[in-house]
Amino acid sequence: MSEFEQVLEEKRKLVDEKATNYRNVRDDWNAKTKQATATRNEHNSEVRELIQNVKQQREIREQMNEVVRDMKRARADANNQVKEAKANLEAARKGPNSSEQSESRGKDRPMSVHQLRRKARMLENDFEQGKYMGKKEKQVIEQIKKIYAEIKLKEQEESSNEDLKEARELLKTAMDAQEAAHLEVQKAANAAQDAHELMLQWNKEVDRQREKAESSHRSLRRSKIEGDKAHHFYIVSLRCLHSIHDILRARRGQAERSPSKGARVEIQDLMAKLMSGETLSTEELMQLQRNE
Repeated sequence: MSEFEQVLEEKRKLVDEKATNYRNVRDDWNAKTKQATATRNEHNSEVRELIQNVKQQREIREQMNEVVRDMKRARADANNQVKEAKANLEAARKGPNSSEQSESRGKDRPMSVHQLRRKARMLENDFEQGKYMGKKEKQVIEQIKKIYAEIKLKEQEESSNEDLKEARELLKTAMDAQEAAHLEVQKAANAAQDAHELMLQWNKEVDRQREKAESSHRSLRRSKIEGDKAHHFYIVSLRCLHSIHDILRARRGQAERSPSKGARVEIQDLMAKLMSGETLSTEELMQLQRNE
């Protein structure tokens, strides 16, 4: 073997080694690309599912907000009924001369049972806290007794008044309706708030999963670029190998280990496809590298 052929043979071995290395690197990057694609698609699927959850919670929140508005209107009606019932009760307490008494409101206006009870409780609290000592202590005790006596007298008077009884029942009914409406408002408002908070949590999860998907996509693009680069170098190496083999065959003539004519034509066809930009299978590329 001439010195030139020895040099070519050494180059052929070097290029063959590089081709094998590029092929392995390419396959590794292609495997990473496949994994990154699967991971990205999985995260994108989770993002789509989470977006549906966000949409569902938003719809629930809007429904509950509508219920809140309805319940507030019902509560406003109940508030009006309570005001009206209180006015009727106040009128029943004043009796038939209520129109005359209403014109003379002032300091001499008698206190209601509710006001008397509130005053008695305030005095009792102050007394328990030690705010009245000595003579004031006895005076406060007498004042409290007097208030409770007045309360008892007023209750007796009111218990014999049928109009007052009816007004009280109407007020109680109105206040019960008011309380029920208020509870419904709170219930709907809490449900709307829960849906809103859950929607915000799903939104955060959407952002988190979307970032993961974007990170996987960046990894995919990088591995695709690196894989394509390694594949390009692999193809260049195959072309160099093919050229070296052609030169060696031309110098050696019909060497003992040269491929058959049919195999040689097949390799030439594969090389022509490769040079024209066509995609070859892995087996075809390996055949070119072996030059068999």
